[in-house]
Amino acid sequence: MDGAGGGRRAYIGSYTSAGGRGITTAAVDPDTGALTVLHHTDAVPDPSYLVPGPGGGMLYAVSETEDGHAAALSLADPDRPSPAGAPVPVEGAGPAHLTCAAGQLITANYTSGSVSSLPLRPDGTLGAQPAVLPHSGRGPVRGRQEGPHAHAVVADASWRWLLAVDLGADSVWVYRLDHAAAALRPHGRTPMRPGSGPRHLAFHPRGDRAYVVNELVSTVVCCRWDRASGVLEPAGEVGTLPAGSGAEGENHPSELVVSADGRWAWAANRGHDSIAVLALEPYGEGMELVTTVPCGGHWPRDLALDPAGRRLYAANERSGDVTWFDLDPDTGVPHRAGSIQAPAATCVALG
Repeated sequence: MDGAGGGRRAYIGSYTSAGGRGITTAAVDPDTGALTVLHHTDAVPDPSYLVPGPGGGMLYAVSETEDGHAAALSLADPDRPSPAGAPVPVEGAGPAHLTCAAGQLITANYTSGSVSSLPLRPDGTLGAQPAVLPHSGRGPVRGRQEGPHAHAVVADASWRWLLAVDLGADSVWVYRLDHAAAALRPHGRTPMRPGSGPRHLAFHPRGDRAYVVNELVSTVVCCRWDRASGVLEPAGEVGTLPAGSGAEGENHPSELVVSADGRWAWAANRGHDSIAVLALEPYGEGMELVTTVPCGGHWPRDLALDPAGRRLYAANERSGDVTWFDLDPDTGVPHRAGSIQAPAATCVALG
C-alpha cells in the first residue's frame, strides 16, 4: 500500500509483552528496498501476525494472548494505522496467524488448537460472533504435542479451500470456503510424519503443490495438491540444515516463502539463525538444499517477499531487528542489504 508521502509501506508486528512496539510502520525505498521507520502503535497487545485486507483499506492483526483477539486497523492514513473498532474475541487462546478469505477473517489459535472464523462487514470491520472449529489429536514429542496447536491458515489460489496447519497434531486440515455463507466447512485431514510438527505452508504458484515447513525436525515437505477434490498428499522431503551442522536438536524452522516463478523457496531457521535456500523442481516433488545464509540476527520468526520478488525480509525476534536481502535471480541466494531495529519483531507484512 502507498503512504501519504508516496511509496510503499511495510508493517512490522511484535510482542508488546516482550518489549516490542506493537505495530511499526516503515517506508519501503522503491530502489533499494530499505526500510525507514515512520510510526509505532501499541493499540493491539502482542500483534504477532498481520495481514493487509482486500483492497488495502484495512490491516488485520491477531492479539496473541491467552484470551485471544483479532483486530482491524484502518489504513485511511497508511502511515498511522488506527483501530477500527475494539478488538474482537476469537474464542480461542494464543492466535498466532490469520488470513482473509471468503468474507471472513480466519485465525489459527495455537494454544487452544482451533480455527476461528470472524465475519467481515462491508466496511471491513469485524463481526462479533466467531465460529470456532476445534482440532483434535496429538503427537509423540513431549512438551510440544500433548494436544493440537493450529499454527497457520492459508487459502489456495482457487479460493475454494483453506488449509490449516497443526503442529501439535502432525496434521493439515482442509476446509471448504463457503463464499455464500461466509463460513468454513470441514472437508478432510492429511496426517504428516509423526513428530514432525508442521508449522507453516506455502503454495507453488502453479497451484498443484504445497510446501510444509516442519518446526520439530527441520525439514520441508513437498505435497501434491488436488484443488478439484481438496486432497493434500505428502511426497518429497528435504532438510533445511546443511549436513553436519550439529544444530538439528536446537533448530526450529518457522516460515517458508516461494518465489513467484516457482524456482526457489526460502525457509527461516531459528536456532541455526539462517535462511535455507531450496531449489524446486518445476514439475515434480524434488527439492534441493542449495545453501544457507545468516539471517542477519537471532531467531528469524518470519520471512516476507516483496511484491516484485527481488528482496526478502526477515523478522529476527530475539535480536530485535528486521533485515532485508537482495535476491540473486540466477542462484536464489539472498545477500544482506540492511536492517532496522524492531524489538521483539515477529512478522513483516508488505503491500
